[in-house]
Amino acid sequence: MVTALPSTYPPTLSRSRWLRYTVFFYLYVMQGIPAGFSLTALANYLTAEGVKPSVIGSFAAIVGLPWAFQFVWGPLIDRYQGSPMGRRKPWVVGAQFLAFLASLSLLFVHNPVTQITTLAWLFFTHSIFAAVQDASVDAMAITVIAEDERGRVNAFMRAGFLIGTGVGAAVFSQLLRTYGFFNAALSQSLCLLTLTIITFFIREQPDDQLLPSFKSSTTAKPNTAQRATLPEHKFKWLFTELFKGLFSTRSLLLFGAIVVAYVSISLFSRAYSYQLIRVLGWADTSVSVLTGTYGMLVATGAALMGGYIADRISPRRLLVVVLTVVAVYLICFNGLAMYWTQRPVAQTGLVALYFMDPSISVAAMPVLMAICRKGVEGSQFTTYMAFVNLSDILGSYVSGHALDYISAPTIGLLAGGLATVAAVTIFLTVRHYSLRETTGGQPLT
Repeated sequence: MVTALPSTYPPTLSRSRWLRYTVFFYLYVMQGIPAGFSLTALANYLTAEGVKPSVIGSFAAIVGLPWAFQFVWGPLIDRYQGSPMGRRKPWVVGAQFLAFLASLSLLFVHNPVTQITTLAWLFFTHSIFAAVQDASVDAMAITVIAEDERGRVNAFMRAGFLIGTGVGAAVFSQLLRTYGFFNAALSQSLCLLTLTIITFFIREQPDDQLLPSFKSSTTAKPNTAQRATLPEHKFKWLFTELFKGLFSTRSLLLFGAIVVAYVSISLFSRAYSYQLIRVLGWADTSVSVLTGTYGMLVATGAALMGGYIADRISPRRLLVVVLTVVAVYLICFNGLAMYWTQRPVAQTGLVALYFMDPSISVAAMPVLMAICRKGVEGSQFTTYMAFVNLSDILGSYVSGHALDYISAPTIGLLAGGLATVAAVTIFLTVRHYSLRETTGGQPLT
């Protein structure tokens, strides 16, 4: 069987800028759909059905937990990348297919409200494979994306995730209410299978094979040029370099502040959805559809525009501006909580909330990519992303349990305080390393 393709085979990431934009966009759409379905559509559905916020917070934490341990996969992906199908593609496609199979297991849930524990652990299983896919996609991105493209490609990646979550929230909330959980879960599974098939026909490099070869021959090995670029590192070296990268002062300051910023958004997001549905009496579908339509459009626009701006003015400067905006929004909007009963005000606040996360991401991701150590880029960036995901889980969990004791506006004001700390820390860190850069020290980006 012929497994190699001619060098003119068009779907090759390293050869086409627009293919890179397209592929990384839809790969993140694929990640976003289950996230929007489970953490927005289902969470809002369970809220409307009277499930306690602490139970929903625990549900969200279980679903997201595998993403917090995403860093486990980075060293494995960096260590085993010599397939004739490409450095990262076998990991991506394999994880996608297993995520599809895990999605099919949701079809055994008949009533999400009475089977919430089973539902949580089935989504947990899906999240394990989705986290492997995410780690391998991030490793692929660092491998094939040039530094001067990272802002824009990260924007497309984030936009894809946001559109995926928008579809998962808006479309699947309607499917859930109109056709039931079984049909919603089946629709998700079919979406994942379709995108997995598309990924199978994409190559990273011109000489990559389309199919794996199990023969002990030269066709089953990377060619000479590929072998020259593949790192041959032991696990001890990988972990040593990884810890050096993660625990440098610069990394701890920058990434610590970024995690705090993500926690602040997650805290208020979960609390505000509860406030709208259980306190102000909104229908769960109204919240899900608004976040999945106008919220998604605003978030996507912010991601795309932010990516362009990041490449123009530098991601670190944009990050300072964005975190300042987040802090001002959280403090001011929660200070005006008495006006949330006016629907236009509440709607505007909800849509604006979905502007914050993508704006942070398109500025923060290129900054984090730039400080990854050579040789462990995939592992280090995957670890960063694992803690970003953990911050979202932590925010949802803490917010769900805090709502038993304090109000959503109070949680929002506390989140604003965290965002302020993050903004000040980023500003001082960027300023310090910018001064070092001008005096001949190590540059920040």
